[in-house]
Amino acid sequence: MLGEYPIEGRGAAEIAASVERAVGTGDLRAGQPLPPMRELAARLGVNPNTVAAAYRTLRERGVIETAGRRGSRIRSRPATTGREELRVEVPAGGRDLATGNPDPALLPRLGPVLAAAGREADRRPLLYGDDPFDPELVRVARAELDADGVPEGPLTVTSGSLDAIERLLVAHLRPGDAVAVEDPGWGSVLDLVPALGLRTVPVGVDDDGPNPDDLRRALEAGARALIVTDRAQNPTGASVTATRARALRAVLREHPQTLLIEDDHGHGIVDLPLHPLAGVTRHWAVVRSASKAYGPDLRVAVLTGDPVTVDRVRGRQRLGPGWVSLLLQRTVVRLWAEGAVDRPAVARAYGARRDALVDALAKRGVVAHGRSGMNVWIPVPDETGAVARLLQAGWAVAPGARFRLASPPGIRITVSTLTEGDITPLAEAVAAAVRPSPARVYG
Repeated sequence: MLGEYPIEGRGAAEIAASVERAVGTGDLRAGQPLPPMRELAARLGVNPNTVAAAYRTLRERGVIETAGRRGSRIRSRPATTGREELRVEVPAGGRDLATGNPDPALLPRLGPVLAAAGREADRRPLLYGDDPFDPELVRVARAELDADGVPEGPLTVTSGSLDAIERLLVAHLRPGDAVAVEDPGWGSVLDLVPALGLRTVPVGVDDDGPNPDDLRRALEAGARALIVTDRAQNPTGASVTATRARALRAVLREHPQTLLIEDDHGHGIVDLPLHPLAGVTRHWAVVRSASKAYGPDLRVAVLTGDPVTVDRVRGRQRLGPGWVSLLLQRTVVRLWAEGAVDRPAVARAYGARRDALVDALAKRGVVAHGRSGMNVWIPVPDETGAVARLLQAGWAVAPGARFRLASPPGIRITVSTLTEGDITPLAEAVAAAVRPSPARVYG
């Protein structure tokens, strides 16, 4: 214990761990300043460089932030808290458009296929040492990847997209390395990167995908990996176009050592073509999850990539969970084989709801983005005020802070459960919520 600061240790790792423990227990609170490095070094009896190294580790892990002469302080949202805690409580009778979930009405019934997969498991149980991949899953997934122009490579199966991304980052990077991420982007990724001891480098996003100039700056500044959402980008709905893909590949070609991770979670719910970036860097991976089209509880994602990357992911997986349940793999295969999801119809349904809201907002002078997927992103001048005013009107939307690093404020609306009758009242409420509050004159 160090006076009012519960910090101890002699080495940089010990000091950093002490601060993280104190944050976890609540002894160090969000926004609380840390002692200056020289002061802390004197109190602990260590070299100031040791404290500087500890603070650098904490910054890279997303635990603290440094603001010039104002010193270092605990981040308002350290990596251990998660952006998902920035939730909006839905009022009684209100509509929840903040979750990012698919429309349950468009998901297939799992009972019959799970039962059939269970009967197959009874006949052919998977035992230790057996091949943990369903051959039909691999065959169909590879055929669809080939049809979309994804380079040839071995396949493996992970427990969803985020599991795949974590395993890919750990396979190639070390604490302190920088990762180029979309901004705004998927909040779980923005949490995951610092939680792994890595640093996020924001890359701006427009309707056509990541900005090539931002990417070039990030890679020239030392970013060792890039995470890209090919379609149905969360939260903006961006989809990488053919022109943008060529520009991004040209940048990546200048940095062939970059680890490229492409998240195509929108496969099955979008009707825009895939324009993959894979193949221009030495190490790459493309991930496709079943969660959006077939249900979030189906924790199955197919991953392909270069042989070294896939082998590293498989090897580390064998030392942890071992494999993704063959029961779940067989369930997904049956869903595919039976055509349980009419993919074009699902894409049209989400597209109609998304386009209707974007058009209705445009008629009211509100700019909104959403080329694909189930979300619409609306830039706003006052994020907190817009969310609060929409809540008062009975609509819960996601605050943009869950998805942003350096990009301007906004709100995300999930359109998956919207009906035709919802569009006009929601657009009216959004237009009213994003207008500047009238100035008050006091006599």
